[in-house]
Amino acid sequence: MELFLGAILIFAALFLVFSAIGGLSPERQGVSKSLEVLEAMTGAPTAGESTVEAEKPFSERVLIPLLERLQGMGRRITGVDQAERIRQQLDRAGNPAGWTVDRVSSGKILGTLVGLAAAVYFALLLGAAVPILILALATGAVLGFFAPNIWLYNTAVKREEALLKELPDALDLLTISVEAGLGFDAALQHVARNTEGPLAGELNRVLQEMQIGRSRTEALRALGDRSNVKDLKTFVSAMVQADAVGIPIAQVLRVQSGEMRIKRRQRAEEKAGQVPVKIMIPVILFILPCLMIVVIGPGIIGMTEAFGGR
Repeated sequence: MELFLGAILIFAALFLVFSAIGGLSPERQGVSKSLEVLEAMTGAPTAGESTVEAEKPFSERVLIPLLERLQGMGRRITGVDQAERIRQQLDRAGNPAGWTVDRVSSGKILGTLVGLAAAVYFALLLGAAVPILILALATGAVLGFFAPNIWLYNTAVKREEALLKELPDALDLLTISVEAGLGFDAALQHVARNTEGPLAGELNRVLQEMQIGRSRTEALRALGDRSNVKDLKTFVSAMVQADAVGIPIAQVLRVQSGEMRIKRRQRAEEKAGQVPVKIMIPVILFILPCLMIVVIGPGIIGMTEAFGGR
């Protein structure tokens, strides 16, 4: 219980330190002076205003200002280059609901504080020495700082695997729709409406970008830039070149869909070929020792009894 209370106090102290650092910045001092002047001009708040302020929910009074403070600290720590990288990671992850560049930046600060508090708690719980405590603090801070990036990377990898899996079927449906007489834009809309998953969302975004005034080439190139799936980039490049040169889109789609089916079969054969190698480790470590015990065990027991009887 004492260690738990100590961890809470340490976390509160770290929060106060970071808050003090933010409050001592020149920008914050200027804002504080302006607020003091305004308060002096307007006078003390009335009882009605104090009652309205007290009636606000806890989230509006505490959590939202705290989040804004963390976002401000995250903007100061995160540069322009890093902000662009975070934006690219969000695009790869499909722009999860509620996640923005500022939210990720504030999550880094909050993760660092939580990592430091957790490191101190476990180090004190285990009674670690000072060097171990310093190492634990560094590890907790690094893990907490990069936790949002790790989550975004994991989400992006899973999403790209789903894109790669859905792409051949979507191209088949797109090819059939174009050969049936639909235009390319109408065929994209048909595929996006009749399919599910991240690929349908990406096609919907392409259509929305075309509706707000972007050309088809720009929308398709943006689709390729938002993902690291090579097959999707190949499809986008083929469609952009076909649109620029004037090659019939149905013919290009037929070739692309055939290549995607071949690649999907090759990936399946590759994974099937990896099964014997992957299954060898559990067989050697777990199955063979059990078989040896079952097969040889009774013989060893019988030999021990026979020689022991002599």
